Amino acid sequence: MTAHPSATLVDAHRRKLGAAGFEVTELTSADISDYVELVSSAYRGEGSKQGWTTEADLLGGQRLDGPMAEDMLAEADSQILLARDGQGRAVASVYVREPEDGASYLGVLAVSPLGQGKGVGSLLIGLAEAWVVEHWGAASMRMSVINKRDELIAYYERRGYVRTGEIEPFPYGDERFGLPKVDDLEFVLLAKPLS
Repeated sequence: MTAHPSATLVDAHRRKLGAAGFEVTELTSADISDYVELVSSAYRGEGSKQGWTTEADLLGGQRLDGPMAEDMLAEADSQILLARDGQGRAVASVYVREPEDGASYLGVLAVSPLGQGKGVGSLLIGLAEAWVVEHWGAASMRMSVINKRDELIAYYERRGYVRTGEIEPFPYGDERFGLPKVDDLEFVLLAKPLS
């Protein structure tokens, strides 16, 4: 019997995504325009209303632009994973940041309306969790979600995330993050142990 190199959890999650028809790579500068379009399609504008992750009723304006995406890509302590379908279209992405006090951060999970309902979001969360453990030794994952996004919070809770009881203010007045349509937005913090 021949020995096979042991596969990591990251490899296993990549295979699951591959079996579902998605290829995942690390975001590069060549992917920026696709990434910005993907995030916009998932969260803002009329097109985002085709999917269930839209924030269009809460926020107008942009969710992300090219310079913001370039800044995220340039961060030394983070990684953006991008999933493309069999036609090469960017359909999902996730941003992770190195741990502080053992806790990594997961943000900007975006699944285009084209990719929603196909399991790619859940598979990408699994890959992100394995990534931060294998690459950075994270013990847990944290995230922040707009308080008005009950369906999205429930989605994360079904995947093992729990409310920490912490709240962060929404950056009213900073149009880079959108134009609020309501005046009582804030972020709910969620966390999940990874080991």
